[in-house]
Amino acid sequence: MSDPVTAFMFSGGFMAFQGIFALVFVLVIGVFIFTAVRGLMQWHSNNQAPRLTVAARIVSKRTNVSVHHHHHGGNAGVHHSSSTTYFATFEVESGDRMELKVSGQEFGMLAEGDQGLLTFQGTRYLSFERRSSNAS
Repeated sequence: MSDPVTAFMFSGGFMAFQGIFALVFVLVIGVFIFTAVRGLMQWHSNNQAPRLTVAARIVSKRTNVSVHHHHHGGNAGVHHSSSTTYFATFEVESGDRMELKVSGQEFGMLAEGDQGLLTFQGTRYLSFERRSSNAS
């Protein structure tokens, strides 16, 4: 006769593992599909939105740094890399604020307090044309 624990591990226990593995697999694929669809919907929404140019002032800037760890087998160790996303918050004449993602080059050219003309399309930053501080 076989041991009841061994019998469980090779029958019901293994089936439970297969079920949990399948569930996790489906969840991971589902999250991936959801994220992709949401990104495509935002892209489509931005493309359908009109290009607007409004008077605005830069009220703040921020960065988001993501650090990635890549593990290599053997003695290669761990490789680290990072990516930085740049954001600027603009305030329009009505007092409403919007935070838009900008490129690193644009981020470096923008300064808090700058006033000018902001051009955007939906949630997509297009440009900011600074007004001279001597203009009246």
